[in-house]
Amino acid sequence: MSTKNYLTHTKKYRTLISAIHSVYRLIGSTFETKDLIVRLARLLCQIFNVRYCSIVLLDSTKNYSLFRCLVSGKHRYIVDKRTKIKNGIERRISKTLSVVARDNILGVPLISEDLMGFIIIKRSSDEAAFDKFEQEMLMTITEQAIIGIRNLQLYEEQQKIVLGSIKSLVTLLDTRIPQEYTHSPYFSRLVVAIANQMHLDEKQIESLKYASLLHDAGKIDIPLKILTKTTKLTPSEYRIIKKHPVRGAQILRHLQILKPVIPIIMYHHEKYDGTGYPSRLKKGQIPQGARIMAVADAFEAMVYGRPYRERIDINQAIKEIKKKSGTQFDPKVVEAFLKIVKNINLKKYLNFNKAKVYNKI
Repeated sequence: MSTKNYLTHTKKYRTLISAIHSVYRLIGSTFETKDLIVRLARLLCQIFNVRYCSIVLLDSTKNYSLFRCLVSGKHRYIVDKRTKIKNGIERRISKTLSVVARDNILGVPLISEDLMGFIIIKRSSDEAAFDKFEQEMLMTITEQAIIGIRNLQLYEEQQKIVLGSIKSLVTLLDTRIPQEYTHSPYFSRLVVAIANQMHLDEKQIESLKYASLLHDAGKIDIPLKILTKTTKLTPSEYRIIKKHPVRGAQILRHLQILKPVIPIIMYHHEKYDGTGYPSRLKKGQIPQGARIMAVADAFEAMVYGRPYRERIDINQAIKEIKKKSGTQFDPKVVEAFLKIVKNINLKKYLNFNKAKVYNKI
């Protein structure tokens, strides 16, 4: 091999390795199928130095797209609905399950056990045509993309099953616990909003969302005469109430996918100064999600009230949260809460119909 050919071969090899590494990092940092497709389309434009990339996911008939992302220059177009496949090149890929390569067009099918979709990149007619190496490189990248997309699809299907199970548990809990003790449909949104303000990652926010739905699951074992009591609890009754975080964790511990949720449920009644329950943890010993949950939980309890406690004005509730910053609550969580509470639709938040709590989750 001549020195020139060797250098050319080495350059191509490095380009391929760099492209594979970029796609690998992208897949490893993305947790939603649609987000992966959009980011992948942008990345492919950079790798192949093109101004056009289209990635399409198909339905089971292969005649309709379920999701389509087109990146053209600085613009991005997304079609997130079932749409008939009309483009000739797209139909050809779907029919033949093979690569379509023309001078300025390169299309590759996404095939797992069956055709999932395709990727098409284009150059303008006055630019260099795609060569054999670029075709092989796109096919190699496509193999990675298929694995990433399929894994996320399986994960999302699993999440739907888990969310269905959570809704069933919440419904069961809701039928037993009086409505005066349930949370509004905005509780979960408030928890997630605080988490976003604190820049938690997607996994942490997902765990918080599940925890916000299930944090009172342990109350299912508490006698109704205690749950419905409108007068002050006796010391023995309060000890029973204080067991619900631990009981909730015990009920949910068998669901492996909810493992990150358990510490949030277990410790959402701990206080920043160490005077809470069940373990009297303090400051950083308390899981961050539990510290967030504590603020949102206290806010709702104040603005909606409970049979044993009158509701208070929302501004008073905010003042109370501020007052207990550094004692009952984590100051950083309070700071985030104060920033996002300004954006809450307060009228809607305060006047919702509790009979509709869970059908909007």
